[in-house]
Amino acid sequence: MTTEKSNWREQELSLQEVIDKYPDVSPFVILKTDVQRRGVDFTQRAVDAVDPDRDAVLYRGIYTEKQDRIPNGLILRDGTTIIADRIKDQSPEYNGGRDPYLIDIVEGKAVLTDEGKVVEEISYWPKPDYFDRFTSSGTPMWQVLVARPQRMDINFYQNCDFWKLPGQGCKFCVIAATYHSTEKSEILNFQDIAEAVAEALKQKGRFRMIQLCSGSLLGGDELLDDEVNKYLELLKLLAKNFRHEKVMTQLIGTAYNERQLRRLYDETILTGYTADIEVLDEDIFNWICPGKAKYIGYEGWKERLYKAAEIFGPGAVNTGIVSGVELAAPNGFRTEEEALEKGLAEAEVLAQHGVGIAQTIYRVVPGSYFHKQKAASLDYLTAFAKGLDTIQRKYRLEAYFDDYRTCGNHPNTDLARI
Repeated sequence: MTTEKSNWREQELSLQEVIDKYPDVSPFVILKTDVQRRGVDFTQRAVDAVDPDRDAVLYRGIYTEKQDRIPNGLILRDGTTIIADRIKDQSPEYNGGRDPYLIDIVEGKAVLTDEGKVVEEISYWPKPDYFDRFTSSGTPMWQVLVARPQRMDINFYQNCDFWKLPGQGCKFCVIAATYHSTEKSEILNFQDIAEAVAEALKQKGRFRMIQLCSGSLLGGDELLDDEVNKYLELLKLLAKNFRHEKVMTQLIGTAYNERQLRRLYDETILTGYTADIEVLDEDIFNWICPGKAKYIGYEGWKERLYKAAEIFGPGAVNTGIVSGVELAAPNGFRTEEEALEKGLAEAEVLAQHGVGIAQTIYRVVPGSYFHKQKAASLDYLTAFAKGLDTIQRKYRLEAYFDDYRTCGNHPNTDLARI
């Protein structure tokens, strides 16, 4: 599934050709998609220009660990945001030989470049006020509370139980390798999290939402009770910051049963729920996500999403997909045409039950089982984003938990604002 580094550009439509092919799709969203599938690197000039007093440069999440001056994310001129994953592996076989975009400084401005040509001007995510402060236990707040431009992200469990079971981790994921490469705690201190959230809320107008997302905890009296109980505990602690029964909050967790879902909705401030199915095909899901397939199953995952939509309401429930991983060799779809047709058909089935799709672009991650695979073509990923947006408009599914202001990681929900 690899190509020679010298000819990958000849085998795919270029960025401009894709922009020309899809005139009704924002060119900024198409660029974002390409940056996400290829990644970025930085010239030394660009690194030196990063201002740690102004730009958000420290990031600790369940998938990423970096403590250098590389920014958390990028902002395009129209407000489109991009999570900036730095690519250091320049080997010819990496990601099918595709080069990452290069961030440089030209005429005093930060820009995305490709083959030495300026593609677009960028800026970096602004640093929130709380980042350099400490909790009462002495923990740096940036270590327990991650920030996007308008969202707080809480990742309390920084490992995943599927990866603790031999052969059960999702093949595209690097969560276990990331966790074991650092000295961070497996489960964060909830009091530290609560103090960081309280401090973040002091910055008026900065944040509009809180998101909670962690690896799966499989234990308990019933499967996933430990995970649900942890979220219940944390959400009740966070509720002390608010006077309302419900607050703009989203939980990205495992697929819970009806009892667990009702507890989360009835007992907490939670308003949105997502359980990532990752792949919109049962056979490929079983291969790529063996742990999820064994413990819940593809159809079981969908039924739990449908029940969630009944409880939380249509438009308040999503499922995430890793767009492009369904083409992985040797058991994925053979062609992008087949993947597009079958994937969008399955997305419509979900939408008919009130479940939206959040499209995350697959990019090869060193350290994952799929580290020798490659991302899909920009043409395919753009067509998929457009198709998903069309479906969600048809069924009147809102994207307010994953729109361009709140999340900024999903091309298809970025299109909801247009």
